Amino acid sequence: MATAQNWFRQNNEWRLGVVRHTAATRLRQPLENKEIYPQGVDANQEIAETLRIASASRKRVLLVFGGNWCFDCHVLDEAFHSPEIAPTLNKSFVVAHIDIGQMDKNLDIAKKYDIPLERGVPAIAVLDSDGKLLFSQKRGEFEAARSMAPEDILAFLNKWKPAAASAKSASM
Repeated sequence: MATAQNWFRQNNEWRLGVVRHTAATRLRQPLENKEIYPQGVDANQEIAETLRIASASRKRVLLVFGGNWCFDCHVLDEAFHSPEIAPTLNKSFVVAHIDIGQMDKNLDIAKKYDIPLERGVPAIAVLDSDGKLLFSQKRGEFEAARSMAPEDILAFLNKWKPAAASAKSASM
């Protein structure tokens, strides 16, 4: 929760006039219902292509499991394109959206990357550019994306970005 204060000057003294408490900043709600998880895409091929791009650009991979029906998946995608988050995401990661259909598609891939879909979606796994699993969410961390703040996502991305990207930003 943020606090806003208004001060005024009275008889050469500063006095607190008004204090307002406002809700903490949250992620923007999506304005359109776009297709984040394209139908008919071979997820294994998509992951292979994403890993090829990540390897060539020395980035990490975010596998984002979800479905087009999932409101929080749209909120997270909107956040990924926001001016606060997009620069960090685009500098250090390549994203692959893995469609889980109606909890009946690509379940083998979710299991391979240790994603417990029963905890909710969106669910994220982080891979290095060689395909090694670095992180898989176990507790539904992104399942309620609508209640997250941009700082939450930035903290996650900064924690998992490649070391070279961390060293460069530390020297700036």
